[in-house]
Amino acid sequence: MKLTEEWARALVDRAIEARENAYCPYSNFAVGAALLCEDGTVYAGCNIECASLSPGNCAERTAFFRAVNDGQRQFAAIAVAGGPKGQEPDSFCAPCGVCRQVMREFCAPDFQVVMTDGRERKVMTLEELLPMAFGPDNLKQG
Repeated sequence: MKLTEEWARALVDRAIEARENAYCPYSNFAVGAALLCEDGTVYAGCNIECASLSPGNCAERTAFFRAVNDGQRQFAAIAVAGGPKGQEPDSFCAPCGVCRQVMREFCAPDFQVVMTDGRERKVMTLEELLPMAFGPDNLKQG
């Protein structure tokens, strides 16, 4: 499935909507994500924090884990929107390193990542965000 202008806009809208469910009492930084599967299904995710910090989960991984739990394995694009809770996004929110590595587990280097500052969209490939990535193909036995 190709990421069209219509899909990019719809994914950004869904990511912004997903921010409303963020549980972020410690950072007060709400992030939403919307993951587009190759079959057209969209999975939303939000960030979920914990008092001890490390057991929390990012929005992007929440979306991926929900999709994988439902049997999805083919993904086309993800949109990410983040910013102070209760406010519109005002800067581009890129996926963290752990999220980029999870994306690499399931996605090809040309997987599209759409980021928004609330006004504009920036689209980058996973390869641009995670050059020289280590992925499943590195572990294949020859």
